[in-house]
Amino acid sequence: MPNYLLSLIIFLPLVFIPFVLALPSSQKKWAKWLTLGVCSLQLVLVVWLHFHLLRLQAAQNTPSEGLLISEKVEWIRLALGNYGVLSIDYFVGVDGLSWAMLLLSALVMWVGAIASWEIESQTKGYFTLYLLLASSIPGCFVALDFFLFYLFFEFMLLPMYFLIGIWGGERREYASIKFFIYTFFGSLFILLAIIGLYLSVIDPEKTAYETGLVPAGKQITKFDIELVQTKLAKNEIILEKQVHSFNILQATNPRNYRPGSLLQPVAAKSTQGFGWRWWAFWAMIIGFAVKLPMVPFHTWLPDAHVEAPTPVSVVLAGILLKIGGYGMMRLAFSCFGDVAVQNTWPLGLMAVVSILYGALNALAMSDLKKMVAYSSISHMGFVLLGIAALTTEGWSGAIFQMFSHGVLSAMLFFVVGVLYHRTHDRQIEHYRGLLSEMPYFSSFVFIAFFASLGLPGFSGFIGELFTLVGAFKSTYLPVWMPILGALGIVLGGSYFLWALQRMFFGKFWLKQGQDQIIELPDLNYREWFVLAILALLTLILGIFPSVIFQTSTPTINHWIQVLCW
Repeated sequence: MPNYLLSLIIFLPLVFIPFVLALPSSQKKWAKWLTLGVCSLQLVLVVWLHFHLLRLQAAQNTPSEGLLISEKVEWIRLALGNYGVLSIDYFVGVDGLSWAMLLLSALVMWVGAIASWEIESQTKGYFTLYLLLASSIPGCFVALDFFLFYLFFEFMLLPMYFLIGIWGGERREYASIKFFIYTFFGSLFILLAIIGLYLSVIDPEKTAYETGLVPAGKQITKFDIELVQTKLAKNEIILEKQVHSFNILQATNPRNYRPGSLLQPVAAKSTQGFGWRWWAFWAMIIGFAVKLPMVPFHTWLPDAHVEAPTPVSVVLAGILLKIGGYGMMRLAFSCFGDVAVQNTWPLGLMAVVSILYGALNALAMSDLKKMVAYSSISHMGFVLLGIAALTTEGWSGAIFQMFSHGVLSAMLFFVVGVLYHRTHDRQIEHYRGLLSEMPYFSSFVFIAFFASLGLPGFSGFIGELFTLVGAFKSTYLPVWMPILGALGIVLGGSYFLWALQRMFFGKFWLKQGQDQIIELPDLNYREWFVLAILALLTLILGIFPSVIFQTSTPTINHWIQVLCW
């Protein structure tokens, strides 16, 4: 396997952007085929990587709790005198926390490319932005350098802003601006925490070379790293030789923090009141809570979903929201484990409020797309509940729930788009008896709805079950939190079943202005293909959840053990 496979997956879409832009106006339909081909190749590479990593684990050629595959090259290096040495790496890698998300991003972007077949206006511009999105999203999940992560995180805002603002509905400008302001505002909080970590964290490997403790070209050993950490703790390394790092993995080790630095764990624990580590932790939590999104940072999501075109809604709900949950696990909890342990209660409360608030709002919606949007807020609340539980079951359930919701939300928004494309109407009360008129479409809607409400045998049941089990087992959360979270499942069944009863049963009727449409075409081959793949996947995950657990659990076990400094 080539060492640059992760880079190939990330940057492959960028290579084809010039080809899309160079297409003559008479051949702009080829932009669709190029984009679909690139996303298909990305998916093939990620699936191939998946089976290769499983073989490595089976042969025990790589530690199951560590990086399964990685690429690392020094990118930027500046000697800053008394401020030490600034070092930024191009560092990407995959472990149990990121692997499922990388697979999900490739899958959802592929589904979104097929859903984009209905785009007819300004085709080249649309698919150029889509390819930019297909590059930045997987980059976010595999970046292991704060600087690189933030670049990918910010690059996602630009294409999403234009995709909603140009190809969206009547209020697209308002929705796109609201989306941009909310997410950009949240990213600034994350940036502040990243700067604080950079000022506080030292890379022991590069510092060993910089100080001459290890000769250039010699392999760094564990003993060398421990020697640097010991000297650092005793202030025996001068400032000019300390290499400041944006390395995410180095920031998870409390021994890599400079004594007396802003975010040093020992200093934070001895601080009365709210120390700097407390503020940095909550800055990251707020930034990623906007992305997840959690109440009260959620109000951009329903507007963005309602106005966004179907493929953009598929990508937004299917994968962009998951960056919020992944960011909390990878950055906030891993780098601030001591603070996280002390703040699980408010995070659990935020999760429960989001579960119930999102479900109640979904129950009140008359717009089908808004109902699905609010259901996403409720389902992502289970992710935060699992994370806040700080148990192996909770974190495993959170990752599984993110993957499951990515598949199911893509399916839900796809079926909404199918119906809207035929009638240009999303009002639930304007439909009756769709089962008799569109039996195949109705069958897939039934699968998507029942899987989303947590019916056993489907992936939604596994994700919600494990997050609740983790929350019940947690020593950090009171038992009433998972009990109220379980109430959200009951409410979820209510709004999904209510929509099914209103729209699909009884005598066929459709309100379309002053006219009555007697006939609706059922699914075409393209729609059949996408929905069949997604339905089969949610069934496979519901029956064989080890597909996700076998790669995530070893890493999660490791992180849960080291989180509590």
